[in-house]
Amino acid sequence: MIHVGIGYDVHQLVEGRKLVLGGAEIPYHKGLDGHSDADALMHAICDAVLGAIGEGDIGQFFPNSDPRWKNAASSIFLEEAASQVLKRSGRIVNIDASVIAEEPKLGKYFPKMKEYIAAALGIDPKRVGLKATTNEQMGFVGRGEGIAAMAVASVDIPE
Repeated sequence: MIHVGIGYDVHQLVEGRKLVLGGAEIPYHKGLDGHSDADALMHAICDAVLGAIGEGDIGQFFPNSDPRWKNAASSIFLEEAASQVLKRSGRIVNIDASVIAEEPKLGKYFPKMKEYIAAALGIDPKRVGLKATTNEQMGFVGRGEGIAAMAVASVDIPE
C-alpha cells in the first residue's frame, strides 16, 4: 500500500555559515543557521519520509538539544528515515521537493543534490524530483532572510 508524507523546513540565512542544500555545498556569502548543517531541503525530505510511515518529525529522532547533532550532516537524518522504512519492510517509491529561495540560483546543483539525497535514502536518483522557485520578493524568503523547502515522499509498505 502506498503511503504519502509531506515535509517542510525553513532556516534563516546568516553570515559565517556554509550553505548546504541537498547535501551539496553551494557557493554563497551566507549559509543556513541551525543546530546541524541546517540543510532545509534534506530536513523537509526527512519529515516527508517519516510522515509517510506515520512517525513524528525530524526533531523527535534528532533533537536540537542533543549535542551529538551539532553541525551534523543531514544525510545522517535521511539514512535514519530510510532505515525506519526498511524496518517496516517498505521501500521509498519517490521524493518530490521544492526549494524556495530568492538566491542563489540552484538549478545547476540539482544533479549533485539528487545524487546525495538518493544515496542517503538508498534509492535511484531518478526517483528524486527537485525544483526551485522564488517567493517573488515577498516575506522573509523574498527579502533574502531565509530559505524554505517542502517535500513529498511516497513509500510502499506491505499490509
